[in-house]
Amino acid sequence: MNLILLVPEQRLAEDRYQLSERQFEHITQVLKKTDGEHLRVGVLNQKIGAARFDEPARQVVLETLDQAPPSALPMTLVMALPRPNMLKRTLMNATAMGVKSIHLLNSAKVEKSYWQSPVLQPESLHGFLLEGLEQARDTQLPVLHMHKRFRPFVEDILPNLLKNNLGLLAHPYNAAACPVDLDESCVLAIGPEGGWNEFEVEKWLSAGMQAVHLGERILKVETAIPVLLSRLYPAK
Repeated sequence: MNLILLVPEQRLAEDRYQLSERQFEHITQVLKKTDGEHLRVGVLNQKIGAARFDEPARQVVLETLDQAPPSALPMTLVMALPRPNMLKRTLMNATAMGVKSIHLLNSAKVEKSYWQSPVLQPESLHGFLLEGLEQARDTQLPVLHMHKRFRPFVEDILPNLLKNNLGLLAHPYNAAACPVDLDESCVLAIGPEGGWNEFEVEKWLSAGMQAVHLGERILKVETAIPVLLSRLYPAK
């Protein structure tokens, strides 16, 4: 936790927020802060600044909120719903790296049981995104969409996403090398473990996506996403 991220539910007054148990333990046990000391904080979907720690009340008092969060990546991430135990890490990684628009999509190789997992409950997904923001010292919450049907997404939703955007399909076969250091925005689609099937690849390509690869090695989704994002938009 590199930022104490405050959400509207914690607000007690204009400048005072109640800390969660996890935040209080992190401040006292990891940061070793005591009453009256200052902390780096951010308010969800607002700016970053400093607050004074009120240890007896388990609260913080905002003093400044004047620093803009890191810039967002100019991209939309579309990924086939990964295994539940991989979803948390994947969403946290994408959020920490600056992705602000994420679409979770069904695919032929996504097991139906994944869509019934408790990790897809709104409060769980929200928590994963918040942890990614805390890691990256960011405050701007990504927008997360879920699509249980592949074909309607590709035929009805994808065309609007591709307007004025480059479309890239992560696919290791019959593909070009993934570009480096893009100077334009893009839509990036990443498949499930086992990849997209032939029908899905055909639909992606027909919609205007370009197939790209990362070389001979086949990576897990949770590894491929950070590699792709850092290649497409390397830190300056």
